Amino acid sequence: MQEKIAKISGKVCKAGINDAPAIQSLINTFAAKGKMLPRSLSAIYENIRDFFLFVNDGKILGVCALSVCWKDLAEIKSLAVAGKYRKKGIGSVLVESALSEAQCMGIKNLFVLTYCPQFFRKFGFKKVSKGFLPHKIWSECIYCFKFPKCDEEAMILKLTRSGK
Repeated sequence: MQEKIAKISGKVCKAGINDAPAIQSLINTFAAKGKMLPRSLSAIYENIRDFFLFVNDGKILGVCALSVCWKDLAEIKSLAVAGKYRKKGIGSVLVESALSEAQCMGIKNLFVLTYCPQFFRKFGFKKVSKGFLPHKIWSECIYCFKFPKCDEEAMILKLTRSGK
């Protein structure tokens, strides 16, 4: 897998407890526009270990979560990059971090539900029918205002220990 480099300086790190309010704010900015599911502060605290951050000068410019669903299945979710920092490679760097961690964990299949399929195709994700994914992954969907008429695209990537 070729490592992506952001066009802006910063670093990717794992989230800490104190980052939860900023993570929520960034995610819910996009949720308010109907671009992703909103996240409660308690949900972010409960899943804080799932989050990667892209940080520049102490400011969180992007977030992304890797959520393990089952022994061989995980989801990349809550990918969000602050407005003026979009299209600068930050999202790609965050996804690469999630992919790397998934590979290290031995995850075999990674999926996304997205409005930006062209972005995830760059990483090798392929479109699949939502029915292909196990019912367990839909547990959050019942909270979405678009349920049950989801218009996101389901995509999956098969991983190996040594790469895609």
